[in-house]
Amino acid sequence: MAGRALAAAGGFLAASLWSCLPAFAHASDRGHVLLLPTGHYIAGAAFAVAASFLVLALLPPQHLVSLWRRRLPFGAIPDLRQAFSLISFALFAVFIAAGFTGSRDPLSNPLPLTIWTLLWVGFTLAQGLFGNLWYWLNPWYGPYRLIRRAYAAASDSPLQLPAWLGYWPAFILFFGFAWFELIDPAPDDPARLAIAAGAYWLFSLIAMLAFGFERWSRQGEFLSTFFAMIGRFGIVEGKQDGKRLRLTLCWPGAKLYEAETLPPSGALFLLLTLASVSFDGFSKTFFWLGRNGINPLELPGRTALVATNGVGLVAMFVLLAAVALSAVLIGERLVGSTLPLRRAAGLMVWSIVPIALAYHFSHYLTSLLVNGQYALVALSDPFARGWNLFGTAHMPVEAGIAMGAHSAWLIWNLQAAAIVAGHVLAVLVAHVLAWRLHPSAAGASLSQLPLTMLMIGYTVFGLWLLSTATAG
Repeated sequence: MAGRALAAAGGFLAASLWSCLPAFAHASDRGHVLLLPTGHYIAGAAFAVAASFLVLALLPPQHLVSLWRRRLPFGAIPDLRQAFSLISFALFAVFIAAGFTGSRDPLSNPLPLTIWTLLWVGFTLAQGLFGNLWYWLNPWYGPYRLIRRAYAAASDSPLQLPAWLGYWPAFILFFGFAWFELIDPAPDDPARLAIAAGAYWLFSLIAMLAFGFERWSRQGEFLSTFFAMIGRFGIVEGKQDGKRLRLTLCWPGAKLYEAETLPPSGALFLLLTLASVSFDGFSKTFFWLGRNGINPLELPGRTALVATNGVGLVAMFVLLAAVALSAVLIGERLVGSTLPLRRAAGLMVWSIVPIALAYHFSHYLTSLLVNGQYALVALSDPFARGWNLFGTAHMPVEAGIAMGAHSAWLIWNLQAAAIVAGHVLAVLVAHVLAWRLHPSAAGASLSQLPLTMLMIGYTVFGLWLLSTATAG
């Protein structure tokens, strides 16, 4: 009863705040204030992650690996990659045009809603659930193939990326993307976003023509790099068979077992993606704002927080990377391993993919529920000319879907369940990956003890982020 009373109070407060605050299209804005008692949730979640480690330690890793290697044939489909890519590019061009000529309201213009909500939130989750959908929808592949064919180029890449460069281009570009999303004063402004997105698309196309599509997509174009890594968790696997793709179904995360060892730049790229989402939530907490001398109830705006949040984003990444790498190093030392840290960390870092997906779902859930509706409205009238292309232009947006006692209770439980499930699956992934490094089951389990402690701590941190008071 007390929990439901607090939830109802939270819903009433959220509704009041929603009615008097301006609306934003940015994906990170929370649509409600959660006031549920979370102590028992946090304790139970930490126990669940710890218990999963103990259970896995008793199971022979080879049995888990045998289960993960099972595949269920799902048929074959024509490889229409180029056609879908050209359609994707055409839609992208329409959205860029809408950014310049459509509504100035971010909640009425399809460009910010598509990039921040449908692509960064919705598509990331779909990629993690189903697999490599980006293979079909990449807006660079079709134009790249047409240009190469028009010039009858004999070589796929006139220039070569140095081997030492690794994933550093993608790392740097993703950091720029995170800075623009989380720190820039106006990432939702349609015209400003159109300039940034259009310039990035052109820059990436030039880089692909110079270094080759596959090479730059793997190491330079951060969306392709990120989606390829996240897609390894999906349940659908496709393999090329001439002009067709043979599809098979697999267990969630099963493709991670066969993942290659990442170089240091690739491992740090994955850690940066998790750190950026974590800082997105942390930067709005009363704790962070209060520590920086800012009254959470009188936010001065993003411009006044550029330097503060810029330092915070870097600090969050450095702290997460240092703790994660230390956990791997201590685990290797516990079993007397002489493996270099770069090899152990380059493999074990794949275990954060389930965690990254869980945080993505939990952190952006309310935004997806509300801004996804705004996107359906905006897509029917992309240039604000009174069109109704899909019959959704006059659809009422139900902001109350993320408010009220029942909604607050349901959303919190979905978020909490996702975080706990993500960390439990991460323990499972780490366990089978450790077996690749240490054939002894006991050694594999012991080497995972520090990493499991880190995951327990991050579970607590994640649930605290979802339940603590935030501003904005």
